[in-house]
Amino acid sequence: MALINENYLKLAGSYLFRETAHRTAAYKEAHPSADVISLGIGDVTLPLPDACIQAMHKAVDEMGDATTFRGYGPEQGYGFLIDAIIENNYKKYGIEKDEVFVSDGAKSDCGNIQEIFSSDNTIAITDPVYPVYLDTNVMAGRTGTLQKDGRYEGVTYLPCSAENDFVPALPEKRVDLIYLCSPNNPTGTALTRDQLKVWVDYARENDSIILFDAAYSAYISEPEVPHTIFEIEGAKDVAIEFRSFSKTAGFTGTRCGYIVLPKTVMGKTLDGSKKPLNPLWNRRHTTKFNGTAYIIQRGAAAIFTPEGKKQVQASIDYYMENARLIRDGISEVGITCFGGVNSPYIWLKTPNNMPSWDFFDKLLNDVNIVGTPGAGFGPCGEGYFRLTAFGSREKTKEAIERIKHNLKL
Repeated sequence: MALINENYLKLAGSYLFRETAHRTAAYKEAHPSADVISLGIGDVTLPLPDACIQAMHKAVDEMGDATTFRGYGPEQGYGFLIDAIIENNYKKYGIEKDEVFVSDGAKSDCGNIQEIFSSDNTIAITDPVYPVYLDTNVMAGRTGTLQKDGRYEGVTYLPCSAENDFVPALPEKRVDLIYLCSPNNPTGTALTRDQLKVWVDYARENDSIILFDAAYSAYISEPEVPHTIFEIEGAKDVAIEFRSFSKTAGFTGTRCGYIVLPKTVMGKTLDGSKKPLNPLWNRRHTTKFNGTAYIIQRGAAAIFTPEGKKQVQASIDYYMENARLIRDGISEVGITCFGGVNSPYIWLKTPNNMPSWDFFDKLLNDVNIVGTPGAGFGPCGEGYFRLTAFGSREKTKEAIERIKHNLKL
């Protein structure tokens, strides 16, 4: 009989969003007439920008003509998309064409990147945290078992709460890999240049590597918040950045993202020799991935056209207005909340110190609204709750009215 990877047995229950979906489905089955509004999972509701649609229509026509048909493309991504990414996001930081790798989304990349690192590496994650960072390291055997306090043995947790303004402190003991996300999912908060520089300096001094998730960079509104970690001097030597078109341009269902991995980022072998990580990721990427579909990449490239930029910004403005409505409504009933300024997520303090899952049930039962319990993002998420601004304007307004007039606190 084949042996299983027993690291999977260490995982804590089901994936967070499967559990919220399960509870929601059970409630709907028991209350078939209930009008349940979801402000839980971070999925978009606006359609793709018209510029993307037109570009994909044209690409579909090309695929139907023998003279323009395309089969396998370059695994790293088509040049037209990589050129557009660099020109619009990274040109001033000296990022080169062979340092960008197009993929099917940041979630996959954040999970897959750990494959090029030894299982002996130590990791640091913020708490609360996007579950993929932690769970994929558990699967790889880079952690011990789950402890009674909800933390995995062998992982360095970086607590983030209202008490420290959701800014993680440097670890007391040196770590090899550091996961950072800014603007942050789930807290909706963001690191300033000065705060991020502290981490870049730490990584340079300790030969650590920062895995920087910038999936929500397009939502940044405050000038002191960097859009990319490569704005920070020295980051090209110690950082790998993850980007996504999912929340930027509505590609959650069409799937496209990318990694930026400078050739100057180094790891080391057991004998102490330094090796660039870029060729390792290129080898992994080309071996296990046949490339994002040509049609999708044409659609992604269209967001960088003048029309595409205007349409994407209109979508972002729409969601951020939803975020403002949620923040104002939540604050009006006396609930403390954070985020929603540089991010489409609102992170609220549960009233009366109510446990996160209890507040999930209360919100669902009292006003038929679905959110995400903070405890699902880690022990420091207990007592917090996440709402997203990705719903329709109509449903967002209705949800806030329900909370203001019908939620019994």
